[in-house]
Amino acid sequence: MNIALIIAAGNGHRMNQDIPKQFINIFDKPVLIYTLEGFQQHPEIEAIEVVCLEGWHDILWAYAKQFGITKLKWVINGGDTGQESIRNGVFHLEGKCKSEDIIIIHDGIRPLVDASVLSDVIIKCRQYGNAVTSMPYNEQIFKVYDNISTTEYIPRESLRRVATPQAYRFDKLDWAYHEAFEKQIGIYGSSYTNTMMVDLGEKLYFAAGSDKNIKLTTKDDLEIFKAYLKTEKDAWLK
Repeated sequence: MNIALIIAAGNGHRMNQDIPKQFINIFDKPVLIYTLEGFQQHPEIEAIEVVCLEGWHDILWAYAKQFGITKLKWVINGGDTGQESIRNGVFHLEGKCKSEDIIIIHDGIRPLVDASVLSDVIIKCRQYGNAVTSMPYNEQIFKVYDNISTTEYIPRESLRRVATPQAYRFDKLDWAYHEAFEKQIGIYGSSYTNTMMVDLGEKLYFAAGSDKNIKLTTKDDLEIFKAYLKTEKDAWLK
């Protein structure tokens, strides 16, 4: 079974809006519903769990009914950090998943996940046990000395930008979150599942990514998202 674990428990303070950014309406549809539609429409996704901001569960269920998100099976509370939210989602699946089931973790505020990206992350996870969406890094990266100079750069061919979706076998994912929180490894700051896995000594495998798979963090990101949606509506664009 392939289960999508969608993280939508953030307050979205950086967006500076009255409601959490995952519930902001764009063209009469909440951002989070755009995200869920990508998983709803993918034939290999069998169930969806959303880790949601407390107090918004009933609203999410109502939106899911309105927009036909029939694969949504569970809505649970998040934690104080992103890693706690993911942990809550993983632990909630204990007793519901088999060891070999694939859990696809995705940010609720990445609403433009492509079907081909989802397919590849599932394929790679079946093959290797995990898979992380990635893209080549196209800019030059230099190390900084004294804040004003450099004599060293990092070859961009050795770099990858990673994001969600990320996929993991349930048994390994469940073990990792128990291990990490018991030993306080890879759970602080900007840590995510992928960085935590590396901190625990696991090897990660890259899957395909897409530049369109943007994360909606600022108001400018919302405008970019709107532009993508308008472009898709323009049938004459090939």
